[in-house]
Amino acid sequence: MDPAVLGTRLASSVLTPLVKQLLTRDGPGAGLVDKPVRLSGLVTFRGEKRSLGEKEVGHLAGRLVREAVQSPGEPPFLADEQEAVTAALARRLLALGDLDMDDIQAVRLGHRRLARTLREAAPAPDLSTDAAYFLDSVTEWACLHILHFFTQRSTFAARTLVEQSRAQSELIAKVDALITRTPPRDAQDTAFEARYRAHLAARHNRVTIFGLDLRDSPDVWPLDVAYLSLEATREAGPGDAHGEPQEATTVQVRAEDAFDGHDRVLLRGEAGSGKTTLIQWLAITTTGRIPYVLPLRTLIRASGFPSPAAFLASADCPHIPPDGWAERVLTAGRGLVMVDGLDEVPSAERPRVRDWLLGLVRAFPGNRWLLTARPTAVRSDWLAGDGFAELSLAPMGRRTVGAFVHRWHAAAGAAEHEEPLLDALRAKPDLSLLATNPLMCGMICALHRARRGYLPPRRKALYDAALQMILTDRDRQRGMGGLDGIELDTEDQTELLQRLAYALVLAGRTEMDEATALALLERALPSVPDAARQGDAPAILRHLLLRSGVLRSPAPQVVDFAHRTFLDHLGARYAVEEGHLDVLLGHAGDTQWEDVVRMAVAHARTRERTTLLRGLLAVDSPRLTLLALASLQDASAVEQEVLEEVRDRAAALIPPRTPQEAAQLALAGPFVLELLPGPKDLTDDEAHAVVTTASRLGHEGSLPVLKRFRSHASLDVRRQLVGTWRRFDAQEYADEVIAHVDRDQLDLTVTSEEQVRAMWTMPPWRRVDLSGEYPLDTFMGALDPEVARFLTLRGNPYITDLRELHALPSLEFLALMYCSEVRDLAPLAEMRLRHLSVIDLPALPTLSGLSRVTGLCSLSVLQPIPGDSLAAYLPVGAPLDQLILGRGATETTGLTGLDAFPELTWLNLSGDGAALGPRDWEQLARHPALARLSVDSRFLPAHGPITELTGIRALHFHLDAGTEEQVSRFAPAFPCAQYVRLFFTEDAAPAPDDLYAELFPQAEVKVDRPGQ
Repeated sequence: MDPAVLGTRLASSVLTPLVKQLLTRDGPGAGLVDKPVRLSGLVTFRGEKRSLGEKEVGHLAGRLVREAVQSPGEPPFLADEQEAVTAALARRLLALGDLDMDDIQAVRLGHRRLARTLREAAPAPDLSTDAAYFLDSVTEWACLHILHFFTQRSTFAARTLVEQSRAQSELIAKVDALITRTPPRDAQDTAFEARYRAHLAARHNRVTIFGLDLRDSPDVWPLDVAYLSLEATREAGPGDAHGEPQEATTVQVRAEDAFDGHDRVLLRGEAGSGKTTLIQWLAITTTGRIPYVLPLRTLIRASGFPSPAAFLASADCPHIPPDGWAERVLTAGRGLVMVDGLDEVPSAERPRVRDWLLGLVRAFPGNRWLLTARPTAVRSDWLAGDGFAELSLAPMGRRTVGAFVHRWHAAAGAAEHEEPLLDALRAKPDLSLLATNPLMCGMICALHRARRGYLPPRRKALYDAALQMILTDRDRQRGMGGLDGIELDTEDQTELLQRLAYALVLAGRTEMDEATALALLERALPSVPDAARQGDAPAILRHLLLRSGVLRSPAPQVVDFAHRTFLDHLGARYAVEEGHLDVLLGHAGDTQWEDVVRMAVAHARTRERTTLLRGLLAVDSPRLTLLALASLQDASAVEQEVLEEVRDRAAALIPPRTPQEAAQLALAGPFVLELLPGPKDLTDDEAHAVVTTASRLGHEGSLPVLKRFRSHASLDVRRQLVGTWRRFDAQEYADEVIAHVDRDQLDLTVTSEEQVRAMWTMPPWRRVDLSGEYPLDTFMGALDPEVARFLTLRGNPYITDLRELHALPSLEFLALMYCSEVRDLAPLAEMRLRHLSVIDLPALPTLSGLSRVTGLCSLSVLQPIPGDSLAAYLPVGAPLDQLILGRGATETTGLTGLDAFPELTWLNLSGDGAALGPRDWEQLARHPALARLSVDSRFLPAHGPITELTGIRALHFHLDAGTEEQVSRFAPAFPCAQYVRLFFTEDAAPAPDDLYAELFPQAEVKVDRPGQ
C-alpha cells in the first residue's frame, strides 16, 4: 500500500517535524571511513541521555493519529479505538531502535518492508478492521519519511556514493553482457508502437455523454481534461497483502491503481460508474506496456473471439502491425489487455468469454489483464480461482463530485455555470443523491448547462429525464438493445420498478430479498403485457438488475435501488396511481417519508394535490406546514385558495425573527434550507435568524444559504457566519464564506487543526481566537506581526514560554484560558499589551509574574487569587481602567487592595463568588474613579441594605431571581445611577418592566428577560 493513500489526511509540512524528532541530527564529517550507522544510534530514544522517552514518543504518536482523525471526511476508525491505535503506533516507532540493521540497509529495504519489519516487531492489538488498516497505513507513512531523512544525512550520502562507484563497473559489465545476448528490438516494432500509441490517444482521449439531446451542446469532451480519479474497493483476504495472513477486510484504492499487487483484475461497477472511462484513461496513460482495448459488445458480433494477432483488427484499429508483433509483445509480458463490458454479452455467451480469456492468460503469463462487468453479471467467484482479484468502483463522494463538476465545466468551456451547480448540489439533498457516478454527474452538468445555469424547475422533470436516459436511451445509443432477448421501453420498466419501490416504502426499508421481488413482479407482469411476452419474473428481474441502472443486487439474494431518490420518486408515483393518499398523510410525520410526500404532490392531479396539501395543514404542525410549503415547489398547478392558505400559514414561520425561532425552525429538517429567504428585504434580526437556522442544521445544503449572507453588514450575522465554521469543511468554508466577510470587529474563531491549516491560506487577521492543542509553530506563521492585535489561546498545553509571543509586537489584547503549562507571565511585561485575561491557568502563586505586567489598561482574572489582598498579585501601578474578577477570584481577598488602582472606572464581579462584606462595599464607596459596576447577585449580602454608592453612574445586575422585593432591597444604594440594566437567568421570573423602572426613577432601565 502506498503511503500516499494517507496523504489526503496527513500533511507532510505539518507532520514531518514530528517524525524528525524521533531521529538524531548529523554528526560532523563525511563518514567515508566509518561503517554505516546502526539504527539504534540514529534514534532519539533508547539508552541513556536521549532526548525522548517512551512518554514523549507516545505523545508524538498521538499527534500523528489526531492529525488523521480530525482531518476532513469520514473518520478512518471508531473514536473509542483512538487510544489503542496511538499506543500500538508508539510501540512500533519504539521498535525502530531495536532493529538489527544499519541506515543503508534500511533504505535498501524500502519503506514497505521496513514497515512490515516494525509490524512483526510490535504486532497490532485486537483492533477493528478499519483501525488495523489505518495503523498499517500510518506506519508505512512514517517509514517513508524516516528513510527520506536517512537519505538526506551528509554521511549517508557520502557513503552511498562510495558504494555506488564501487558497484558501477559491475553493473556496466552486466548490462554489456545482457546486450550481447539480446538482439535489439526490431526497429519496425518500435516505429509501429509509436503509431499505435498515437492512434490510442486520438481514439480514446475523449469522453462521450450518452442519452442527452442538447441543442448546440457537444457530447464529446477531451478525456485528459475531464477525467478524474475514482476509487475502488476490494476484499483483502488471507495472504492478500504482501503475502501475509490476515483477516478478510474491505480496502479502498485508486481505480488507476487496480493492478497494484495484481496482474489480473475483474472490475465491477454500476451502470455509468466509469468502467469504460477508466479503460480509456489506462489506454492513453499506460507506459512500459502495450494497451489493448477490446469491447466485448463488438467482439461478440464476430463468429469467434480474436487471437492476439487479430486484437487490433477486432478493435477497429486501422494500423497493420509487423508480422508476429502481438506474439512478441505478449510473450515478453509487455501487454495490458482490457476486455470491457462482460455484462453486454448474452449470459449464454459468458462461459465462452471466460474460456477465451483464461486461454490467453495461461498462454501468455506476465501480462496484465482487466475485465469489466456490472455487479450482477456473474457470481462473485467467477474468476477467483484463476488468480483474478475483484474490485468494485465505489460511489463518488462529495469531494470527487466537486472535482468532476469542475473538470466537466473546464472541458465544456462553461466555467460560469460551475459554482451555481455546486451550490444546487449542496442545497438539494435529493439531487446530490443522484450524483454518485460519472454518468449521472455528467447528465446533471449537461442539463444545467443546456438550460443556461438552471436545472428543470421541478424535480419530477429531472427524475423523469434521468430515468429515460439510464433505463433505455443509453443502451440504445450504444447499440445494446435486445440483450438476452428482452427489450423494455421506459414506461414498462417504470411500471414494474414502481411496484417494487412502493413495497419498500411501505415496509420502511431500502432493500428486499429476491424472493419478495419475484413475487411482486409475478403479480405485476399481467398488467404489463409487453414485458410478460418477453420473459417470466426471474428473467425480467435479471434484466432489470443487469441493464436498468436503477435496480441492483448489493449482496446475494438481495435487491435494492441504486439511488434513494428513485425509490422515493417511483414509490410516490405508484401511491398516487393507486389512490393511497390516506397512507401518505398517515406517514407525513415520519421524516423518512418527506420526499415520498413531496413527490406524491408532484405526481398528483390537481384535486389529489389539494387533498394532500389540506391534509398536511390539518395537523397544525409547524413541520408539516413547512413540508406543505416545500411541496409547492414540485407542484405544477394548485388551487388558489389552498396556495394562499399554505403561504399564509408558513409566513408565521419564515423568515424566523429571533434565535429561538431559528432553533425551532431548524428542527423541521434540512428541507427547510430550500425555503429560507434573503438577504434582500430582511431586517438585521431576520437575517441573523436565517443564518442561525442554516448554521444549526450544519447540512451540506446550508453552505449556499450562508454564502448569500457573506457580504452582510450586521456584526451579529458576520459573527454567526464565522462561528459556524466548525460545522463545515475548513478550507472550503474559508474560501467560499470567510474570505468574503467584512472583518471589522470580528474574531476568527479557530477550533481544529484543519482550520489552523486553512489560516495559512487567508490574509492575516487582526483578531484570532484559537482553541485546541497546537504547537506555536503551527499557527504563529499565519499571524502577521504587524496586523495581529487580539489573540485568545484556549486549552493549549504547548504554550509554555510566553517569550515566543514577542514575535507579535503589535499585540494589544491577549487572553490565556486553560493553558495548563503557563508558569510565568513576566515576559508579557515587555510587550505593548493593553488588555490581559487570565482564566484557569495554574493557580497563583505557582503562576508568577502577573504583578510585573504594569502596562495594562484592562485586566480579567477568572480564577482564585490567594492571600488577603488583591494588591499582592495584581499589577499595582498599572493604569487599569477596567477590572474583571470572577470564578472565585475574590474568595479570600474580598475587595481589599482595590484602592491600589485609583484610575479604575469599571469593575465587573462575575460568576461564582462569596458575598461581599461591609468593608468591601465601603471600598467601592470610597473609590475615587469607579463609575460603572457589573455585579452578580451572588455577591450581594443575604440580608440587610448595602452601603450607598453615589459614584456609580452605570449599573449592570445579573440576577437569579426576578422578584420586585429582591431588586428593591439594593436599589436605594445607587441613587446616582443614570443607566441600569437587569439580566435574569433562565429560571428567573421577572416582574413587569414598569415596576423596575419605579425602583430607579432617575435612570434609564433596560430589562433583559430569559429567551430574549
